[in-house]
Amino acid sequence: MNNDLVINATESEIVLALLEDKQLVEIHKEKRNQHFCVGDIYLGKVKKIMPALNAAFVDVGYEKDAFLHYQDLGPQFSSLHKYVQTAIDNPKNSQPLQSISLMPEINKKGKISEQLSSGQRVVVQISKEPISTKGPRLTSEISIAGRNLVLLPFSDKVSVSQKIKSKEERERLRQLIQSIKPKNYGIIVRTEAQNRRVAVLDGEIKSLVEKWETACRVMAGGVPPKLLAGEMDATSTILRDTLNNSFNSVVVNDPAIYHEAKTFICNIAPEKEKIVKLDTDKVSVFDRYFNINKQIKTLFGKTVTFKNGAYLIMEHTEALFVIDVNSGNRASNVDQEANALEVNLAAADEIARQLRLRDIGGIIVVDFIDMHKNENKKALYDKMREIMAADRTKHNILPLSKFCLMQITRQRVRPEMKMSTMETCPCCGGTGEITSTLLLEDEIEDTLKNILTQNNIKKKLILRVNPIVAAYLKKGIFSLRLKWMLKYKVIIKIFADSDYGFIKYDFCDSEGNALNNY
Repeated sequence: MNNDLVINATESEIVLALLEDKQLVEIHKEKRNQHFCVGDIYLGKVKKIMPALNAAFVDVGYEKDAFLHYQDLGPQFSSLHKYVQTAIDNPKNSQPLQSISLMPEINKKGKISEQLSSGQRVVVQISKEPISTKGPRLTSEISIAGRNLVLLPFSDKVSVSQKIKSKEERERLRQLIQSIKPKNYGIIVRTEAQNRRVAVLDGEIKSLVEKWETACRVMAGGVPPKLLAGEMDATSTILRDTLNNSFNSVVVNDPAIYHEAKTFICNIAPEKEKIVKLDTDKVSVFDRYFNINKQIKTLFGKTVTFKNGAYLIMEHTEALFVIDVNSGNRASNVDQEANALEVNLAAADEIARQLRLRDIGGIIVVDFIDMHKNENKKALYDKMREIMAADRTKHNILPLSKFCLMQITRQRVRPEMKMSTMETCPCCGGTGEITSTLLLEDEIEDTLKNILTQNNIKKKLILRVNPIVAAYLKKGIFSLRLKWMLKYKVIIKIFADSDYGFIKYDFCDSEGNALNNY
């Protein structure tokens, strides 16, 4: 499997598209003025205790107070709280975490009021971004992720990813980490750590411990809410979690992000440095590479076609996400049961892709085409589990019910990715009326004339228009474009832009600056 990452940066946002075998599987949007917050560690202040919910609301600086449930305090919350109080009130007496003795674990079935009180300062980490009317979800089980390892302060456990199939390799990594990890730090060994040498893993542990100790120094004398340690931006996070030998390219259209990505890759995988490419072409990178814009328009609608006329209907309700599988007008010479199995298996591929692409979370119900044979239902269930294994988000899949319904739960940490595929008519702005197209040719020529008069006669101009208009202007040996060039003694280069409406056009100089206002 070949992976590619394409990053399209504009003035207002950064959009990241992850592709597997040239097929779009994930898309992430990050506003320029918004921070990527899952994983951020805060010093917060308890605002309100909710005994009925066995939870508390904590102020971490968001408009809505964040939610912290008792089960998310973690077994070593007492040790964390004592350590935090010392670090804040008596920073000079603060000791490294390795040198302290951990307190007994808290009661798993205890009450929130036994551990927290209003006004108390508490160190928390954001586990879920604000969604709809809800504030962020918090945890006090702090984890600091690296490329190969995840560091867990106030723990002594070592866990190894089950995706590492070799028992010998899992045991090697477990013993290796046990021998080099500091006291009072737990470690989760990620799949990427497979076959890594001890020097690489030891260096990463030290850098993660330093990040935690830096956060502890920041909290000294701190007044909540206060950010102690921020998660990396979306670009670095995707590279950290997905970069492997299957990556072919990372294409970026912004010089600053290009240098950041290249520096990050040099630090974690120097051998992959050359895959980072800077694209400065005036045409959008989402148009130039893998037809990403076209894939987005195709995949984010209510109806998604996937094979030989078969399609999915996708509906989002308040309680759950519903997907209906339809065979459409698909013609087949096989019997109904075999046809249903074939369509359902193809649908499973597209459904797994859609869950990742739209980042759908919560409860998902899939209404597959009815099948009667149990072996076919099991084959479909096994196929869905196999495909979903590539999904990094925690999920659970239940076998098909009597009515061929499949229930899937998928962890939701961010709002669902929504991208509108319906557009207001760019020609009429929704009014239903446009200027006669018969006048468009004359209007463009009049604009050209005015530009040449008012801008000290440019030697080269770029005209951006709808692809249909571009074809019309360049049609024939003596095209309109050629006639204008000879008449006004100026070079005109025409760019076809699919984002432009039928009667929209722009004249630009050679640097891409718009020259007309109409």
